Amino acid sequence: MTKILFLCHGNICRSPMAEYVMKNLAQGREDVYIESKAVSAEEIGNPIYPPAAKTLKNHGIPFGNHRARQIKKEDYQSFDYIIVMEEYNLSRLFRIIGEDYDNKIYKLLDFTNTPGDIEDPWYSGDFEKVFEQIILGCKCLLEKI
Repeated sequence: MTKILFLCHGNICRSPMAEYVMKNLAQGREDVYIESKAVSAEEIGNPIYPPAAKTLKNHGIPFGNHRARQIKKEDYQSFDYIIVMEEYNLSRLFRIIGEDYDNKIYKLLDFTNTPGDIEDPWYSGDFEKVFEQIILGCKCLLEKI
């Protein structure tokens, strides 16, 4: 089984969007396990941010009763792919887990023809653009695995 962990700053916008998009894309595949968490403790216990939830709903992506959680050092050993949304997430992640000895850590857009960061829609307000980037990244990642 391939285990994927998506990470963003607070686990209320980008990483849960990626988690539920990927779960939707991988529906019926029992060889893929997917979760999402945060690199910060700021939003622990909070639900998906309403505009992110609305974007998922608008695209017919179910998301259940999500609550934000933070990554722990031991999570590194539990996942095959640890996928962040932007460079800033990487620096926060390395403070928690240390080194990436097994080369498990990537940015989501690294799997596409347009690598780079997925901006935080908390600040930009452009949840639709972020959704499009996430769905592209998830499709490309799913093709890789």
